[in-house]
Amino acid sequence: MAQFQRSSGIILHPSSLPGRHGIGELGTHAYQWIDFLVTARQTIWQILPLGPTGYGNSPYQTTSVFAGNPLFLDMDSLRHEGLLPDDYEKEMPHFPENRVDFEAVINWKLPLLSQAYSRFAQSASPEERQRFEEFLKQHDQLWLHNYALFMALKERFGGQAWNRWPEGYKNRDPHFLSRAAEELSGQIISHKFCQYLFFKQWTNLRSYANERGVRILGDIPIYVTFDSAEVWATQDRFDLDEQGNPGMVAGVPPDYFSETGQLWGNPIYDWKAMEAHGFQWWIDRVRVTLDYVDYVRMDHFRGFEAYWAVPFGEETAVKGKWVKGPGSKLFDALIGALGEIPLVVEDLGFITPEVEALRDHYNFPGMKILQFAFGNGPKDPYLPHNFPQNCVVYTGSHDNDTTLGWYQSAPAHEQEFCRKYIGGLRESISWEMIRLAASSTAVMSLYPLQDVLALGSEARMNVPGKASGNWGWRYQSSLLSEARALRLAEISEIYGRVPGK
Repeated sequence: MAQFQRSSGIILHPSSLPGRHGIGELGTHAYQWIDFLVTARQTIWQILPLGPTGYGNSPYQTTSVFAGNPLFLDMDSLRHEGLLPDDYEKEMPHFPENRVDFEAVINWKLPLLSQAYSRFAQSASPEERQRFEEFLKQHDQLWLHNYALFMALKERFGGQAWNRWPEGYKNRDPHFLSRAAEELSGQIISHKFCQYLFFKQWTNLRSYANERGVRILGDIPIYVTFDSAEVWATQDRFDLDEQGNPGMVAGVPPDYFSETGQLWGNPIYDWKAMEAHGFQWWIDRVRVTLDYVDYVRMDHFRGFEAYWAVPFGEETAVKGKWVKGPGSKLFDALIGALGEIPLVVEDLGFITPEVEALRDHYNFPGMKILQFAFGNGPKDPYLPHNFPQNCVVYTGSHDNDTTLGWYQSAPAHEQEFCRKYIGGLRESISWEMIRLAASSTAVMSLYPLQDVLALGSEARMNVPGKASGNWGWRYQSSLLSEARALRLAEISEIYGRVPGK
């Protein structure tokens, strides 16, 4: 498969960017972030999924796997384009600087964005109208119309999940859908226009990054949210009963992160139906993702070999069972349709020889987490001297505590072995681990921004299994100092992670 260069980068979701509108946006601070990466000689920006989030605000639980999150839209750019009034901030609440108050942001921002299309319809240039029409032609049939109709119906029915809608809408009766498309045409075109704006802003930002040598590593969660446009639109590709309820749902058994496992609740795929359709659903998903990022991390890769299925209605993931997945059939179909895929696979958790064989057959690089490395002695596979070259090393991921938080709460024997392994603490543990990752043989080394900033547990992004309070961390722009950038640049140069050096 695609060969990656020796490189390094930083993990940061756009929601964590600073700014005055309560959540990160694809505007000035996003471009300054790219400039920081360039100064720091980092060539990879890893993000989490970009989709619009639902309950819990998790980027891994979205109302569409194709759509972008309109909360990330840069409001100042829209005002300059005449799509928002000059005084759009007059009723803006006071947002916290270091956390996302999702409810407050949604309540303020979405009503403003819903007005943007009417201003566009009144004043847009012929060229801009043409670009919007081209966007519709490119995306409407595959996903955009289903998404916009789904969102408009969801609003009509008070936010209820689609399987609680009246039968004709739930079951996608063509007569009901046609009538809804006519009755809700204003809301539908508004949702489509917000997607046009999102991908316009995102494409411009990605181009700015690419022109400066920064590549974006995106993320494809293996599962999709039950209450999403895709499950509603393609119910025959999922394990659902006649009422639209899931038969079995996704999760993982008890592991490092949770004693009762993780019950994600996503519907399981009907892999036989997927195969009968030539895996086209998956081909489309990966292709569209690669239209907007340069590389992809495939979340929960082991679920393609065998997945943990839990009966719908269980309160924990303990009473699940392993079921065989599509394995090489899926990846052969993807490669046959798309060619080489620049894919990194998340191969953490309960990994069997069969999962390793599937990964290695396609030469996909897996993941190594340094925080896992110090509890089991010198043979631990997460210690750098045991790494294969074809892997990606992380100080920690979005699911881990920050490195400082991890170290402060780690058992004494892990702390001691860690100190011995790195030759003693000469500087903060966060920077010691960044240096350790950079010096390894792994083809990529990636660090959460929280570790570059040497922050503690207060800056943690996600606690798996915790129902609320996640995903809200934001940094303040003053923390992106030139000194930190130059320090990271020096480490990357010393350990050969700067292309051309």
